[in-house]
Amino acid sequence: MKMKKNRGIITLLVIAAITCGLLFTCIKGIGPTGTGSAKNIKLGLDLAGGVSITYQTVDKNPSDEDMADTVYKLQKRVENYSTEASVYQEGDNRISIEIPGVSDANSVLEDLGRPGSLYFVTSEDNSGNATFQYDATTSKYVLNYSQEELEANGAIVLYGTDIADAQAATQQDNLNNNQFVVKLEMTEEGKAKFAEATSANVGKQIAIVYDGEIISAPSVKSAITGGEAVIEGMSGAEEAEILASSIRIGGLSLELEELSSNIVGAQLGVTAIETSLKAALIGLVLVILLMCFLYRLPGVASSIALVIYTGLTLLFINAFNITLTLPGIAGVILAIGMAVDANVIIFARVREEIATGKSVAASLKSGFQKALSAIVDGNITTLIAAAVLYYKGSGSVKGFAETLAIGIVISMFTALVITRQIIYSFYAVGLQDEKYYGKAKQIKTIDFIGKRKIFLAISGVVILIGLGVMAMNAGNPDKGALNYSLEFKGGTSTTVEFGEDMTLEEIDAKVSPVVKDAVGEVPQVQKVAGSNEVVLKTSTLSLEQREKLYSALESEFGIDQNTIQASNISATVSNEMRQDAIIAVIIAVICMLIYIWFRFKDIRFATSSVLALSHDVLVVLGVYAVLRVSVGNTFIACMLTIVGYSINATIVIFDRIREKLKTGSVKNLEGLVNDAITQTLTRSVYTSLTTFIMVFVLFIMGVTTIREFALPLMAGIIAGGYSSVCITGALWYIMKKKKAK
Repeated sequence: MKMKKNRGIITLLVIAAITCGLLFTCIKGIGPTGTGSAKNIKLGLDLAGGVSITYQTVDKNPSDEDMADTVYKLQKRVENYSTEASVYQEGDNRISIEIPGVSDANSVLEDLGRPGSLYFVTSEDNSGNATFQYDATTSKYVLNYSQEELEANGAIVLYGTDIADAQAATQQDNLNNNQFVVKLEMTEEGKAKFAEATSANVGKQIAIVYDGEIISAPSVKSAITGGEAVIEGMSGAEEAEILASSIRIGGLSLELEELSSNIVGAQLGVTAIETSLKAALIGLVLVILLMCFLYRLPGVASSIALVIYTGLTLLFINAFNITLTLPGIAGVILAIGMAVDANVIIFARVREEIATGKSVAASLKSGFQKALSAIVDGNITTLIAAAVLYYKGSGSVKGFAETLAIGIVISMFTALVITRQIIYSFYAVGLQDEKYYGKAKQIKTIDFIGKRKIFLAISGVVILIGLGVMAMNAGNPDKGALNYSLEFKGGTSTTVEFGEDMTLEEIDAKVSPVVKDAVGEVPQVQKVAGSNEVVLKTSTLSLEQREKLYSALESEFGIDQNTIQASNISATVSNEMRQDAIIAVIIAVICMLIYIWFRFKDIRFATSSVLALSHDVLVVLGVYAVLRVSVGNTFIACMLTIVGYSINATIVIFDRIREKLKTGSVKNLEGLVNDAITQTLTRSVYTSLTTFIMVFVLFIMGVTTIREFALPLMAGIIAGGYSSVCITGALWYIMKKKKAK
């Protein structure tokens, strides 16, 4: 390690300037608009409100299948605005869309388009009659027949439901000039239809009709059999985007018409945000103090890096226009606790090297080198999971994956680059004595493998209790296996116009208790901007419960019962979204398994890791069942967090086992595994402790939504630490011994 004193001083000054600059940018921002400041981060519907649009189907009696399909497709489309946008069914033939961070409903409606019927029509019908013609007066193509006549004459060859996707793009023409185009992707059924239509109409036009008007009439240059097509001739990016948007929205199973659009206020008050931010600050300070106490000078270095990490995370969330919800804030705070992990791995290694008699300089160099593989492997496995969740997930799963990926990349950068530079600079300016860094104490090897049956039995009992409670609750129709919230099971939306304009805090204090007394639960509250209307969302109410609620509102607030509007709403997390999440998690776990297998050259390492993840997920699921914690959008985020968090501790232990296998005696396999777990024990404890502190402060200070996220997370952190130390090594040892036999 070579760094001169002058360079060390300059490096520390530069890092100090960067830290101050990041803090200033996050707090105040740059320029008159405050570019880069935390206040400019796009907030979710729960924190900042947004646009609420209600559509009604043209068909008065749509099927459940068509409604579910339309809700799912609209959900995928509104994710262009925000991954936290929600779409749900209201009543029998209405669909509501809520998009956070938007304040102009008209612009959304204009951009989204009015969902209508879309179909592709050939230039001639079966009798050879022209189906459309060019009108020079309007400079547009017009239809010669109605849709019913075109269908009867066999001129319609494709419908909107046959289009899987449509996106605006650019490509090069024959002269290598960029041109704007629209790329189409067909469904499997649409692929066959389009191949037949284009084969029969080479050299002719096929018009695209949306809501009764021809929006494009491209010529067929050749038969298209691959299920993908390109529409050329766009005058610019805007025309390409409008055409692509119209085709996407026209691919819905049902034709919709706008019923209403409102600007809705935040679901949570200012108090909720303030308490969460205070919790974050207190948790961060506690973690910094703990790191300084445990690791002395390296702890100071990691604390500075942690502040830089927090600033960079906020900047990147801002730059990538990620929508931040209250659970998202909790996720960022959790990521701060997890960011300490890499530093703990490094410092533990440095102390071990000093304990062997090496100089501080040599120990610092060796510590960073030996910690590298564990840090890289642990973070790449989690990054793989984040990538799969982003591409395969939808809704809040996609938003969670974005935040997770940003946190992982920045965490690795700050630990391997920033912390390293700070430590080396401290050493260069004269802080070279061993007392500043500490020395690992010799710990007597703990016989974890010898007690494996006890550990496995404890895990088995805990998991069986959770599954047993779920089974008992499932047999009770009033309870259900889990306490599903509105996001998962739907409910009743009641719109009430009060005689005064109340803040969310006033509604929580005055209205929510009245609703709870009437129907037995605290409602989700939403204000309609520019009016005195309040939307109260509860579990599905019976006729008796509705009457009781209406009477209570009338007696307490003088509300005319005839003005109260109520309708049943579907789950915002649809079955398709749940399937997307499950499939994404399964694929992510398989990819993680393959990576660990590849890196460790032993499938037993991968298998043990996946079994440990399953253990942690089942334990947390049991906590949800036993304590009846509400299962909503935060449930998905919580489970995904556990998967990403637990794997890191396991990788560190397996990395040490791998290292010892190269140098140690394989004959004494039990002692080798015990040594590996014991030597990494302080790292496992300290990392779990720092993360637990962040979440615990959230639980103590947070509002109900945050507590419902923090409580199972704390259980997950404990379960993850326990499985990594007591279960994974034992599982690998058992499989290794069986292979030997």
